[in-house]
Amino acid sequence: MAPKKPVAKNAAAKKTTAKKPAAKKTVVKKTVAKKTTAKKPAANKAKGKRAPNPAFMKAMNISPALAKVVGSKPLPRTEVVKKLWEYIKKNKLQDPVNKRNINADGNLKDVFGGKGTVTMFEMTKLVNKHLS
Repeated sequence: MAPKKPVAKNAAAKKTTAKKPAAKKTVVKKTVAKKTTAKKPAANKAKGKRAPNPAFMKAMNISPALAKVVGSKPLPRTEVVKKLWEYIKKNKLQDPVNKRNINADGNLKDVFGGKGTVTMFEMTKLVNKHLS
């Protein structure tokens, strides 16, 4: 077994060296030629407009509380949200400071479960309870 080296007990005996600022390195970017591959057009996909999901187009029955705002005839979920936004903008119910908040009037309070102010993300969740 090798003999152990004695540990320096006096920390002041160590030399202190002044640190020099590191020299800045210049970076040279290399340009690499990209490989060009001819892409084959997808044979299965038809070009044109995307078909909507049929689940969104299904007409939903509307509760009496929501019918005061959007009408009583069955509508798809997307149309219900559109009509709700028309009502909100027509009656200026969107909060002018924080536009994500909707201030409920008497008709919307019934839809929002008695809440006076809801966020637009909460609004869709609360409206879904009134669709069947």
